Amino acid sequence: MSESDNRRPLAVFDIDNTLADTDHRQHFLERRPRDWDGFFGAAPADPPLARGIALAVESAAECEVAYLTGRPERCRADTAEWLTRHGLPEGKLWMRGNQDRRPARTTKLEALKRISRGREVRMLVDDDELVCGAARAAGFRVVLADWAADAPELEEAQEREGRT
Repeated sequence: MSESDNRRPLAVFDIDNTLADTDHRQHFLERRPRDWDGFFGAAPADPPLARGIALAVESAAECEVAYLTGRPERCRADTAEWLTRHGLPEGKLWMRGNQDRRPARTTKLEALKRISRGREVRMLVDDDELVCGAARAAGFRVVLADWAADAPELEEAQEREGRT
């Protein structure tokens, strides 16, 4: 039996608008040019989204919980601290490269495929419909996180600017 056969399947969670409520920092994306430093700098103050947190905690009973975010690598310390502070299960954190500006549906699907080579991915939980559609088309089980407020500026940034 290989090492990967011994490991529990993964439940992979997005962070922004899946676990963390970004509504209070949307104003940074409404201006032109967008204030990305302000947007990501305000992330440690994100309130938790109860439905997402509950699903992550419940998933830990059968799966190893991991996190796949479009946040840039430079936000790793703040993001890890936020996850811990809000009682989320420990897990691997995959982040976007600081200079990677590809759409979230591209970067996240690429990461999921890489992750699933050695490990069963039981589900992906994400608020981005394009990410969910791409993952579903690639054969992944997807849960659309539809419990956060609509964030059209964030959706546009995920798709056109590859920033989160």
